[in-house]
Amino acid sequence: MHAGELVCVLGPNGAGKTTLVRVASGLLEPSAGSVELLGVSLTDPKRTRGDVARNLAVVEQMQEHALGFSVRDVVAMGRAPHQGAWMRTSEDDARVIEDAIVRCDLVALADRPAHALSGGEQKRVAIARALAQEPKVLLLDEPGAFLDVRHQMELYELLAAEVKERGLACLVVMHDLNVAAQFADRIVLMKAGRVVAAGSVEAVMTWRTLKETFDADLYCGVNDLTGTRFFLPMRASTKPSGERDG
Repeated sequence: MHAGELVCVLGPNGAGKTTLVRVASGLLEPSAGSVELLGVSLTDPKRTRGDVARNLAVVEQMQEHALGFSVRDVVAMGRAPHQGAWMRTSEDDARVIEDAIVRCDLVALADRPAHALSGGEQKRVAIARALAQEPKVLLLDEPGAFLDVRHQMELYELLAAEVKERGLACLVVMHDLNVAAQFADRIVLMKAGRVVAAGSVEAVMTWRTLKETFDADLYCGVNDLTGTRFFLPMRASTKPSGERDG
């Protein structure tokens, strides 16, 4: 991954997408090779947990917020890597925290218990905490899950802006082909633990490679309004007669 790049990883269930995020974040050791963050291996003895946390943030697929913490408290935890041993909140910390709350549309929920929120709201809290961390690399595992259409699109607009304005390197695991086609700088297709194809939307998201990856037939078209590709699953009964199985 490179600075200023939004990479979307797509693939069927069990393809290894979540495992990829866990390996990239250092939660799992790779079976071969190594993972480098800003040119230094995550396993380098000179690396400290604080150093990694100041540069790398992760939003996992499932969120569980501890009892007793408000939304603002949870978002503020993202500042921990930047604070000293006394964990004092500076004016700069407070500014970053409030900015993350606003950008993730959490102002009305800021003082509510985080554990009492809906799944989609908790996902937005986790993303706000990651943004408050001000990382150089952001890894997200299905961040759009449980979000309604408006908040899902706002999320990806926000990530695209962070990538463009701050030079963030962002990797997103997702299932929505249409959203990926609109926002990704680079697409990675995975199946059974291997990369099927990687490259631009135009080069990778073709009928043939998507069929190989998902073992499903998709109609690939171009949106007249935006010029981006879109994809529709096809029922067997709607396929041209020559393409039906059997």
